[in-house]
Amino acid sequence: MRLTRQEFRNWPHKSITLLGMSGVGKTRLAHILRQRHWFHYSGDYRIGTRYLDEPILDNIKHQAMQVPFLRELLRSDSIYILNNITVDNLQPVSSFLGKLGDPERGGLPLTEFKRRQALHHTAEIAAMRDVPEFIGKARSIYGYEHFVNDAGGSVCELDDPETLELLAEHTLLIYIQATRQDEEELIRRAESAPKPLYYREAFLDEQLREYKQAHDIEYVAQIDPDDFVRWMFPRLFRSRIPRYEAIARDYGYTITTEELGRVKSEQDFLALIETALER
Repeated sequence: MRLTRQEFRNWPHKSITLLGMSGVGKTRLAHILRQRHWFHYSGDYRIGTRYLDEPILDNIKHQAMQVPFLRELLRSDSIYILNNITVDNLQPVSSFLGKLGDPERGGLPLTEFKRRQALHHTAEIAAMRDVPEFIGKARSIYGYEHFVNDAGGSVCELDDPETLELLAEHTLLIYIQATRQDEEELIRRAESAPKPLYYREAFLDEQLREYKQAHDIEYVAQIDPDDFVRWMFPRLFRSRIPRYEAIARDYGYTITTEELGRVKSEQDFLALIETALER
């Protein structure tokens, strides 16, 4: 979708997809917009509530069954488990992805880790392909004038041109590019509180080989899960930059985290988009 400033200004029902690494400000912006007649579509929320709901619950039940007291209650249908995923609490999705490494330190074996990664990849494609339908629902059911797709940080890794073309056909794609200072802050935060992440399989295999060689480790079960995430994050971040840039070049536009940081209202955001369209 390519628009002039005036075409964007005259667009009666705006639909925008926000792209960028986790932490660049996508959800903060969506919070601002949803107070002003914008439907907030969270890709990760859709993944967790629609496409990974059963695998997430199965994983939780598997853990609960290790506790004899809970096992008997579950087997007798005396209790049940539900996900409490919200747009602001996506922890169940993150917990399901898990971290690679030593099971004694909360890690997953490589085969299981890759299985979950593959499920997430399929789910993310499905969630992004639901965007056109939800653009319609946002207006016809919920009465919102505009639509913002708060896409997950791994959308650039889908390697699925059809999905990107679908998003570009129905929404204005905006890539939020981290400044050097913000990039360093995102890496610092990720290292201080390592969280589960999605990796393309080829990238994971390549980096895993390097990590094992660098740390003189023979087996995945010897890996400290948190240390592996800390080691991986800067490499993952930098590997995604050219992918985001290519999407912005071919399908959309770019704004920076510094510019976005100055956005305090819907009016500020719309003015920033108009600036980006003219660059």
